Amino acid sequence: MANSGEDFSQFDISIEEKDKLVAEVIRYILFKTHQNSGCPIKREELSQLITKNYRQRSLPAYVINEAKDKLSTIFGYELRELQRSRPASTNQARLSQQSGADAKSYVIISQLPAEVYKKYVEDVNTSHLTGFTFVVISIVHLAGGKIAEENLWHHLKRMGLHETDENHPVLGNVKQVVETLVQQRYLQKGKVSGPEGTTLFYELAERALDGPVSEKIKQYISQIVKKDFATVDIV
Repeated sequence: MANSGEDFSQFDISIEEKDKLVAEVIRYILFKTHQNSGCPIKREELSQLITKNYRQRSLPAYVINEAKDKLSTIFGYELRELQRSRPASTNQARLSQQSGADAKSYVIISQLPAEVYKKYVEDVNTSHLTGFTFVVISIVHLAGGKIAEENLWHHLKRMGLHETDENHPVLGNVKQVVETLVQQRYLQKGKVSGPEGTTLFYELAERALDGPVSEKIKQYISQIVKKDFATVDIV
């Protein structure tokens, strides 16, 4: 980090204390990511790890930045900051009460080349979940970034995936897997009140809108469309 020694001197703590805080933040990020299936970690959680014994106001930002550097250089992960997006629902008053710190979260993304990651890191036991995630996000993307819950399930049923299926041979509880995408911030769930009652909908959340993921989704859809056109041409 540039001028790290100069910046560090303002905190009046030892290098050993600083290194211990950085290590604690890294352990927390890696453990929490594994434990919660990759769900984003709130910045507030990391800040609380640091401020429980230290009161220096700008210390959390310094420690998190150093943890970010070490995650990259040692573990090959990018610590990516996400800004929580808000659903386009009428209930904006409650959402507007969120603080800026609350709205920020982190995920870790492998920096390994795709072919290396697939060969040495990718877990084949969870690859079906990755595929399902891409399919659902693609459906919502093609619907304009927002889709009624009823319509989403209509599309999934055409693929043999039913909302009431709790024992799918590959996915298990299908509805719970969709809700996991909300927890992982690929989707967000909202509701809109109208003359015919309340309509529940799913909308792309910050993780699906983030540059790398969004680009992969577009490439995925493009490949599917090209295959469909090729099939039509052959027929």
